[in-house]
Amino acid sequence: MRSTKEVFEAVSSELHKIFIGQEELVLTTLVALMSGGHILIESLPGMGKTLFVRSLGTILGCRFGRIQFTADLMPSDITGAPLLDMRTQEFRFRPGPVFTQLLLADEINRSPAKTHAALLEIMQEYRVTVDGTSHVLERPFLVLATQNPIESEGTYNLPEAQLDRFMFKVVVEYPSEQEEERILTLHSQMVDLNKRLESELRAITDPVELMAISAANAQVRVEPKLVSYINRLVRQTRKWPTFYLGASPRAGLSLMQGARTLAAARGRDFAIPDDVVEIVLPALRHRVVMTAEAEVEGLKVDDQLRQLVKSIEVPRT
Repeated sequence: MRSTKEVFEAVSSELHKIFIGQEELVLTTLVALMSGGHILIESLPGMGKTLFVRSLGTILGCRFGRIQFTADLMPSDITGAPLLDMRTQEFRFRPGPVFTQLLLADEINRSPAKTHAALLEIMQEYRVTVDGTSHVLERPFLVLATQNPIESEGTYNLPEAQLDRFMFKVVVEYPSEQEEERILTLHSQMVDLNKRLESELRAITDPVELMAISAANAQVRVEPKLVSYINRLVRQTRKWPTFYLGASPRAGLSLMQGARTLAAARGRDFAIPDDVVEIVLPALRHRVVMTAEAEVEGLKVDDQLRQLVKSIEVPRT
């Protein structure tokens, strides 16, 4: 089996043939994939999210699925439902679009709570239960859910308990001037996307290798000093004056798992504080809630988290 570092670098290199920029998105998605987590992406429309997930599916040798969340989407539209077989007069389960390996849940905050709650339950359990029968999803199973900024018309706030199910939250910004020029050059010829994915990208790995890598990453060493550092980071969010709600213990687990995978991607069998600091913003930004006073003052979550990280002594390992 190849190392995490070899696969990580090969997938990133292949992905950048067709997907320009957004380094944080690429890094955190691969870390989540190799740690058994899920990603929440906040961005405006037209930022290349579908291209990113479809390209990733081709490179990883995984099946790709997409669900467009709307106000009238029902839970059964996601999970699937029993259908009557007219020939046998028996009900057969028809799997929904969630039965895939890379799932793009587009604009998840445009649907009512009961619908995205159905998806979030599947993310946790990796199974769908309909009429008392459980249907197990094939692993790996990675959800990349996107949401528009909450100020956009027709959107709902995701409850904190549901946001906590996502390992990371990535905020996709507009590309730089140079990156946007490359996007215009690369994607302005109206070539069919399916043909481009087939002709320009190749499968670098497969689901079996990805699951083996994920299992191997869980064995990366985390020293007690680093465990204590992660614990202090998470606990400090509950005391920070500008946060009304701090991070849960699940945030610490995300930091631990993410640091292990990032260390393996850097070619090490042990994690260091830099691994934690590199993923602390995507791991915590959706798990804390600003106070009303802080929001009125225009303070930003990421800036407050950076100050919080600076306030905690980094252990020597």
